[in-house]
Amino acid sequence: MTVREQLQTAIREATERDDRRRLCTLRLIQTAIRDRDQAHCIGNGEKISQNEIASLLQKMIKQREEQIAADRETGNAESVVRTQREVVTIREFMPPLMDDTSMQTACAQVVKEIGAAGLRDVGRTITALKKRYPGQLDLGRASGVVKGMLR
Repeated sequence: MTVREQLQTAIREATERDDRRRLCTLRLIQTAIRDRDQAHCIGNGEKISQNEIASLLQKMIKQREEQIAADRETGNAESVVRTQREVVTIREFMPPLMDDTSMQTACAQVVKEIGAAGLRDVGRTITALKKRYPGQLDLGRASGVVKGMLR
């Protein structure tokens, strides 16, 4: 089932349960995807790929995590809780993260393909990993793995 289909099902279920907060977040996701479709595929009717959707969702999560940090600094506990719920809802539509073995294999493959030779190539390697596996890697852990390989 694609993210779009999962989203439609979740919207229908939230509507039936009258879960307005969840419904609001789901519609926000749907609108963001629709906006990206329109911006990306001007007039030809194409839609963005699953990888691009994962990248979009990752960006939405990052924005909310920054908002949570700002709200914690100002002491706005209610907003922190509300934003954390949004993050949980958005994460439902993200592809699952790779396990350690798969991540090490992916990192080794990218290091080999781009010809990374030293620590100066870490950034280039992480950029290639982000493009190839959007939303599937914990980039902090992947960075550690890549640094270990390139030392």
